[in-house]
Amino acid sequence: MARKASSSLNPPLFNNGSGSEFIQSGRNLAIVPSPRDSSLAIFPINNANPTLLKPNYPKVAPIYFASEYNPPSGERRTFLTDTSIIWAALQNLLKTSEKKDFDIQNTDAILSGIRKLAIDYINFCKECWVYASQAITRSDPLQFNGDHYRKLYTCFSLFTVLYLPDTGFDNAPVGEELMDWLNTHYIEPATEEGDHLSSLERPWEDEIYWSYLTRTTLRGLSKASSFFLETLTRHPSHHLPRLSQQLIPLLTNHPRLQQFHTERDFAIASRRWRDKVKVLRIELDRVPEDVRDDGFDNWWDRFSDLVGILEGREEVVKRLCKELGADWKEVAVAWGVFIDPRLRRQDLPEVVLQVLDDIPADLTDLENCIISSLFLGKPVQALAVAAKLDIWLAAHLADLVEAIELIDRDPDDSGVSIRQRYVIAYAEYLHSDPGLWRLTVNYLYSCGDMGTRMADEILMRVPLRIQSIANEGERTQIRNGQLAGIIKEISATCFENNREEIRRAILRIAAQTFLKERDYGLAVSYCTSAEDWQGIGRVVDCVLDEYTRRGPEKFSHQVANIAPSLHALRAESAPALNGVYIYRLIFAVRLAEYHQRKSKGELQDAAVDVIAIFKDEIAPKSWWAVVLYDSIELLQTNEHMLFTSAEAGMLLHKLEEIFTLTSYGLGSDYLPVFMKVLKNSDEKYALQRLQIVRLALAKYFARCGVIGAGGKYGSGLRR
Repeated sequence: MARKASSSLNPPLFNNGSGSEFIQSGRNLAIVPSPRDSSLAIFPINNANPTLLKPNYPKVAPIYFASEYNPPSGERRTFLTDTSIIWAALQNLLKTSEKKDFDIQNTDAILSGIRKLAIDYINFCKECWVYASQAITRSDPLQFNGDHYRKLYTCFSLFTVLYLPDTGFDNAPVGEELMDWLNTHYIEPATEEGDHLSSLERPWEDEIYWSYLTRTTLRGLSKASSFFLETLTRHPSHHLPRLSQQLIPLLTNHPRLQQFHTERDFAIASRRWRDKVKVLRIELDRVPEDVRDDGFDNWWDRFSDLVGILEGREEVVKRLCKELGADWKEVAVAWGVFIDPRLRRQDLPEVVLQVLDDIPADLTDLENCIISSLFLGKPVQALAVAAKLDIWLAAHLADLVEAIELIDRDPDDSGVSIRQRYVIAYAEYLHSDPGLWRLTVNYLYSCGDMGTRMADEILMRVPLRIQSIANEGERTQIRNGQLAGIIKEISATCFENNREEIRRAILRIAAQTFLKERDYGLAVSYCTSAEDWQGIGRVVDCVLDEYTRRGPEKFSHQVANIAPSLHALRAESAPALNGVYIYRLIFAVRLAEYHQRKSKGELQDAAVDVIAIFKDEIAPKSWWAVVLYDSIELLQTNEHMLFTSAEAGMLLHKLEEIFTLTSYGLGSDYLPVFMKVLKNSDEKYALQRLQIVRLALAKYFARCGVIGAGGKYGSGLRR
């Protein structure tokens, strides 16, 4: 294992052939997958027994990083993101058809929509091919050259021609469409050849003249063929100019399916056209043998080949294609135009098999293998080869192939279907770039249970970049319930794919991060969004710890940002089962507001807060002593009587409960927090400090009695 892994490391960890020596030194290689992308970290580790280590290898060694894929960049990244929009539209179309229980194969509107999206794919491939083929200076080198995108363009176009025809043409002759495809993607003859011949006074004397004319005829390029046949009017032969003039209208008037309203009319026109070709053959055969050569070439043989093509003679078409260096594709396409003009898609595989017997396909050329598989009606085989050429092609073809029901939707023994296998592989390629996590998970979520589990794991590991939220405006928006940045996008992704549990888990992670940073307002906000009530409880514990560790002032500052979240919680009417956590949060906020008012000299409002804390029963018993001790200043003020006698009595009742139950051994319920505030763990000392509260209350009652605070209603005076 070490020997194999080390061969790809740069710089090498050890010399070639030294793997055994490396292992004998007491070391081996460890491989750890990255949690963020599809890369691996490879590094040397020590064996368990340190006595086996030998000093001839350094103790500190580098960490090597390896990946199955090169992360997409430049034009490739743009290509992937742009085509993902088409993919998303296709998924929406298929989901709509499933909801409405449409039979895709028998629903023209759905098939037309699928065809349109397939053409969109083709156009994007074409644009990227054109861009990558431009001879311009680029700041960044292309990750894939123009020829690679040409192959994608060619293969996707052929798939659309064969498997996604226009509405109503699925059972129509296919020859003309294939000829258009061939002429678009494999341009022959070369334009330069035509330019060269057109510049000559006697072009038929050039060695490429007849091969050029033969190629244009085979390709159905009637204009080019007619142009060069017209030059034969100057030929010295007495027969060739006349024959060429007869051939020109046959080429230009060759019946095309698109010219007719019905296939019957097309068949009748084709039969009549063939009769005219037979007449030309008779005329050609009458030419004496001794005038069939012009001194440069046997023009009769060459002209006879042209007529043989129009006659649809199989042996002539095959021979000419071999002589011209054309491959099986040209023969198969010419077959559907000249040999059997009514050739249909379902009959094409049989013809192609026959052609491949005479002119085999180049099995070392992936493009050729994909095209031959599509011609033979073997989409599964085409997908397998497409995955070797470009996993993008395999994934997006598989989507379409399954949509039109050419492959099985059911999972195999591995738990995934054919389509899912290629889409998952494509998603793994996307995962090589962590920045493409949105695309990665969207593709995975379309792949059943396995894809869903993989997408969940990726989402859980997307860097939240919470530390970058430094703008106070953004923080305020978050506290008001608006998620920001990456978290907002993750939440949207989870919502679109019904992954509520994952969304909440990620929000809990975000809340914990804010909690570590002591940004309690945002921590509460994210806990609220995640409906993590226990998390809110943990935040409140941390907030209240701020009081015991750093005092009321720091505590009040930290809690200031929690209030908006509390208002949102109350507005949402959180479930009663989680009320205990919300009440603790209310207490923390009310306690902070109390200290803020007291620090500002708003003593009357501060007194109202103290009474509300006890009256509304939101204060935990462990905090009673702290609140009572903090109210001494309010009881001792000489300017106003801030409490009614009834309110002061309630404070005294709470105080007496502390003393009484502590004497029965329940001090651990009432005094722990107060002792933390006092920085003293002695209960006796805590009770002594609370005696000050008792004394302040006694004096307060005395003052109430002196001024007749009981009043008419016995409730005291409050100014």
